[in-house]
Amino acid sequence: GHPMPAEYLDQATALARDHGLAVHLDGARVFNAAVAAAGDPFTALRGIVDRFDSVSVCFSKGLGAPVGSALCGSKDLIRRALRWRKMLGGGLRQSGLLAAAAHHALDHHIHRLADDHALAQRLAQGLAGIDGLAVRSAQTNIVFVDVANGRGPDLLAHLARDGVLATGLIGLRFVTHLDVDTAGIDRAIASTRAFFAQGATAVSTRPAGSAVY
Repeated sequence: GHPMPAEYLDQATALARDHGLAVHLDGARVFNAAVAAAGDPFTALRGIVDRFDSVSVCFSKGLGAPVGSALCGSKDLIRRALRWRKMLGGGLRQSGLLAAAAHHALDHHIHRLADDHALAQRLAQGLAGIDGLAVRSAQTNIVFVDVANGRGPDLLAHLARDGVLATGLIGLRFVTHLDVDTAGIDRAIASTRAFFAQGATAVSTRPAGSAVY
């Protein structure tokens, strides 16, 4: 949930090049990092990826496409990558529908990542101050929460009964995305507060007919 500082990226890529190494960026959430930066996200994105020889981007994480990633690089690198993909049997036929969904996500879902970041801030602020929780700062759409006294598994089970899905055991991980709204965030906060207020036997705060996210 924390974008790498520009100074770190500069130092890491410079070190690699000093040793004659190419540098690849796993950019699964690079769009989130760009939106979290000040100013125009596309300018920020260019500033991030220009340091690297190749970059992979994900169309499902954050952007919300059903599936798909892409490898970005120079024309020569992509030409060689396509050859290796064919040699290793990595081609995918009739993938136009998936590509169309990825194009839609690129056209419509980048700027809205700011909404996910705002919801993550709302969640972090709502969980802050609960005795037994330590909330780490949220800079993008991921909130990490440390749970005291080994109660993480019980909290996970309680949240799941209220239709709130998180991952982890001692340290829990919450991720906001385009299927999460303000009501869902408030439900997550209320459920967590109920758990710590009433103990592991806290009653469900899930309203009838609400959806799991």
